[in-house]
Amino acid sequence: MNASSLESEVRSYSRNWPVVFDRARGSRLHDRDGRAHLDFFAGAGALNYGHNHPVLKRALLDYLERDGVTHSLDMLTAAKEDFLTEFGARVLSPRRLDYRVQFPGPTGTNSVEAALKLARKVTGRQTVVAFTGAFHGMSLGSLAVTGNASKRAGAGVPLGHTWRLPYDGFAGGQVSGLKLLDSMLADRSSGLDLPAAVIVETVQGEGGVNPAGPAWLADLAELCDRRGILLVVDDVQMGCGRTGPFFSFEVAGITPDIVCLSKSLSGYGLPMALTLFRTELDVWQPGEHNGTFRGNNPAFVTAAAALREFWADSALEKQTEVRGALFDERLGELAERYAAHVSAHRGRGLAWGLAFRDAPVARRVADAAFARGLLVETSGSEDEVVKLLPPLTAGDDELTEGLDLLGEAVAATVGG
Repeated sequence: MNASSLESEVRSYSRNWPVVFDRARGSRLHDRDGRAHLDFFAGAGALNYGHNHPVLKRALLDYLERDGVTHSLDMLTAAKEDFLTEFGARVLSPRRLDYRVQFPGPTGTNSVEAALKLARKVTGRQTVVAFTGAFHGMSLGSLAVTGNASKRAGAGVPLGHTWRLPYDGFAGGQVSGLKLLDSMLADRSSGLDLPAAVIVETVQGEGGVNPAGPAWLADLAELCDRRGILLVVDDVQMGCGRTGPFFSFEVAGITPDIVCLSKSLSGYGLPMALTLFRTELDVWQPGEHNGTFRGNNPAFVTAAAALREFWADSALEKQTEVRGALFDERLGELAERYAAHVSAHRGRGLAWGLAFRDAPVARRVADAAFARGLLVETSGSEDEVVKLLPPLTAGDDELTEGLDLLGEAVAATVGG
């Protein structure tokens, strides 16, 4: 029996890239036929440090070869202790963040579920405010605060206890979600009860690479603080340096009450997630929120190695910000050259999108890029945006190569 015939119809990426991948190193994936593909997908943001980084790989192999504990639920292990020590010293302490660390389960949606549950437990309130264009995961609580209609439709049950607001720039910036929320809360006849939390992405990835302005984020944080609403930042895709700083919200100078992390946290593509929250919010009873695979020790090992390798100083952050300027310039040139087809380019750090006026064109551009050896995905409410997430560790020559290939793909698709 053919192996692919056994897999569910739910598969998606294998349809867009119909080759069998066999090896990967750095910024390139190699298929079984030996062809190299430049990876501007990076595991949907789970591989910020590229494939099989040698420092992380060595740490993992050494741990496995000495029979280090692999599975431990939330028992104490040397690997977890090492990770927590490094995370505290290299991430939390330098930023003066007084957060407790929860291991909720190994994926981003686990982290979001824990955040929503905790916010409701702490406040005793049920409603959560979310935004247009948001994506927070595929489990029911996360889907309830997700905006995309097709993903929400898969739930099969009503998704409630959520109030939706316009995100920064929605409808061309003609509608202010924050003013609407503040006005509704001020009016005792508005019908809106005080929510438990607001959940937000500082840059919406699946929503079409929509960056919120730092001032908008600061205004949101002020509103939440003034109204007694917990602010949850979903940093699952945009954290771990994707936008430059370790946390994407640092650009706005805010301190969220709760932060969700996953994807590149392990540094190696191994499943791992954290939910961070202010110490006074730690009202959990033992075992009240748990998961069998919340103790993924190999992920702790590579995560600690990644913190030592990339976050001992600000070099990676500064490099990513410089490269973001390169992407802004090159994508801006493409947008200007093909203005009849490209509606916008936008992003921050090394998360960028090229939006097309006719949504199907984005898929054709992505397919043309794949034919040229470049992996990119699409995002947005109509999949109208070509989304670029290269590894943060890619060489300058690789980034230039990828942008050149993208330019060729756009030219081949729309002409000129």
